[in-house]
Formats: sequence, structure tokens, C-alpha cells
Amino acid sequence: MDQYSDFIIIKAKENGVNVIGLTRGKETRFHHSEKLDKGEVMIFQFTEHTSAVKIRGKALIQSRHGVLETEDE
Repeated sequence: MDQYSDFIIIKAKENGVNVIGLTRGKETRFHHSEKLDKGEVMIFQFTEHTSAVKIRGKALIQSRHGVLETEDE
């Protein structure tokens, strides 16, 4: 399996869920962001440029490692 072929599925459980892609390299930086509304789904693939994803808001996240939900504060 290619090292960049991993992906995650994010389903918003409320309006305004922020999904932010973070770069690879010496310095981690924001390089992409999306705002999802309730019920919207985004499939996010890790690439040569994307090493991490930050999610703000109530969401269901699925990956090859399992399923999890963001927690209420």
C-alpha cells in the first residue's frame, strides 16, 4: 500500500464543522480548510503534502483504524 493512500471519511453532525489540512515538512502549516454542514461528508486523502487533519465541531470520523466521534466540551 502506498504511504499516501490512507484516507479518512468525515461526516458532520452539526453545521459549521471545520476540516483543516496540515502540511508535511520541517514546519507544519495550514494549507486547506473546508466547512461542512450537518449531514455533509468529506473524504480526505493523505498525500505528499498533507500529513494531518484537524477537525473542529461535532463529527463522525472513519478510517482504516476504526470509527470515532469528536467529543462534547
